[in-house]
Amino acid sequence: MKGIILAGGLGSRLNPLTKITNKHLLPVYNAPMIYYPIQCLVNAGIKDIMIVTGGNSAGDFLKLLENGREFGLKHLDYTYQQGEGGIAEALGLCEYFAKGESICVVLGDNIIEKNICKAVDDFRAQKDGAKVILKEVSDPERFGVPELDGDKILNIVEKPSSPKSSYAVTGIYMYDNTVFDIIKTLKPSDRGELEITDVNNAYIDKGNLTWCELEGWWTDADTFSSLLHANNLVADTGANNL
Repeated sequence: MKGIILAGGLGSRLNPLTKITNKHLLPVYNAPMIYYPIQCLVNAGIKDIMIVTGGNSAGDFLKLLENGREFGLKHLDYTYQQGEGGIAEALGLCEYFAKGESICVVLGDNIIEKNICKAVDDFRAQKDGAKVILKEVSDPERFGVPELDGDKILNIVEKPSSPKSSYAVTGIYMYDNTVFDIIKTLKPSDRGELEITDVNNAYIDKGNLTWCELEGWWTDADTFSSLLHANNLVADTGANNL
């Protein structure tokens, strides 16, 4: 299994901080934000990793991370997303990197307290399809929200005004290699982006999307309030053994 970290976009919700740097290079307590998703993958035993970045500060990732020696890696791959075409578009840039293998995708602003080792092991045993990781939250309307029927996800709705559950789809996804065929069939949403929720719903339609619930806390860091929250969580409890 290969790892992909999506760290592109313009980070407009964090303007003016992102006028001078990529959002994923901003500090979260004592480390740059991008360190956390890298460590998340490394902790799960995934060491073949590509980072998708964009904007005017893409070169700073290379200066900061080099080949990933600080994380015990021998090599890091990089690719560039122009503009803001959406998470699914960014993922589609990684088809040549995946080379037919399954992938674990982590959004670059997602930070977790513990690890995803069991979820990764379970997906390896699953053989094909997709797996998402859910977390119960107080504000599900900010995220993709699953409609659940027991252990089955019936549908996922992006940022619903009336959520069908109190769970959010975290920014950690596992896919077999057919994900790239699915992405090629997508149409842009009203936001003009290729949505990762549409990818997940395509797997639901095929009947091979599974899910598990994340242990420990989880947060994104794409607004001023969530960035502050992430800093406080890491300062109080730590994350990913950084």
